[in-house]
Amino acid sequence: MDHNSTRLGFNATTSGAFQSTFSSTTSFFPNASTQATNPTCSGQSETFNWILIVFYSLFFIFGLVGNLFALWVFVFLQASRNSVRIFLINCAVADLVLLACLPFRIFYHVNKNQWVLGSVACKTIGNLFYMNMYISITLLGCISLDRFLRLKGKSRARRGLRVRLFGRSWPWGYAVCSGLWALSILGLIPMIATAEDKEFDGKCFQYKQRKDGAKGKAYFNAVLVVMFWLVFITMVVSYARVAAQLLKVSRDKPDLPNSQRYQRTAKKSFFVLFLFTICFAPYHAFRPVYIISQLNETISCDSMTLIDRANEVMLLFSAFNSCLDPVMYFLLSGSVRKTAFRALGLSLGVRLRSLNDATSNSSTMDYRRQSVPFVRKVNDSTPNSSGGNTQRTSLVAAPSGGHI
Repeated sequence: MDHNSTRLGFNATTSGAFQSTFSSTTSFFPNASTQATNPTCSGQSETFNWILIVFYSLFFIFGLVGNLFALWVFVFLQASRNSVRIFLINCAVADLVLLACLPFRIFYHVNKNQWVLGSVACKTIGNLFYMNMYISITLLGCISLDRFLRLKGKSRARRGLRVRLFGRSWPWGYAVCSGLWALSILGLIPMIATAEDKEFDGKCFQYKQRKDGAKGKAYFNAVLVVMFWLVFITMVVSYARVAAQLLKVSRDKPDLPNSQRYQRTAKKSFFVLFLFTICFAPYHAFRPVYIISQLNETISCDSMTLIDRANEVMLLFSAFNSCLDPVMYFLLSGSVRKTAFRALGLSLGVRLRSLNDATSNSSTMDYRRQSVPFVRKVNDSTPNSSGGNTQRTSLVAAPSGGHI
């Protein structure tokens, strides 16, 4: 009896110590036990869901209209076959594919974060969204590089780099875009085929922890973050050099016919870079925090929820780029500008025509000189007192809009 009593007392003491230790561990990692029993603790609130629904719906409507209009102009109205046009066409296609993924996200949030189409469809839609986002990022970087190479090149190099394929010379944009789509599709297949950490539980577009076999996806996302910052640095350097060169020419040679337009083109370059920074930089600045948290097995439920919501907000900015890209097309392409002005009826009236001219650069519009008065002789056979004719000189304005 004494021995049993001693053993029971020891077990009670050990059990109490274990409970005390477990309680202190739980308090050090708040809600850690909740995460273990409820893997979906990072679900969004109903209010936050409706915020996502409203913004994604607006992005889908305006982005669809703008990109379809731009694609129509590029394919059917623009006659040039340069690399920038090729990049813009592929960028519009990538934006349209990304926009096609938004109705699935909208339906998911309307259905209170319950996915009913299966795990394969979930992974396909999610990875298509990200794939086309990074295709757009890469194409914008290629456009900035192309503009820089044209500015620094001489003679034929200013028309753009060309490669020889199938016995014919093509703009380098064909090779770049073909390779980009091929690599993207090859990267998409394993992302869809690879299993997640746990069985499908009806959730999609949610925060997922990367454990065991799924850690490779986290590392792949880290590579994409590095790629983004390389593209971002390329754009900053390219557009800064382009703008500096144009401003230098405009300042050093103010008498050139297109001097003022060089200044406007330089400002457009900075505006394109500004749009790129606003849409993509916040998401990729926060992305390392998101990836590290996915690899952390002791993250609390509160931290998981906070990181998940912050990531969704940053992702809204990235999706917003699909609406702003048509604005970029408007700035970079004279065909889009002129077609948009005609469609909106802005070609009527002197004031609206001057607005059209003000937004055109030297590569798309002819330089038109302003009205300059000059003196010419006009025969005016007015008889004078001596019976002869007197020729009178009059001041006549030169016609405006004449070509040089």
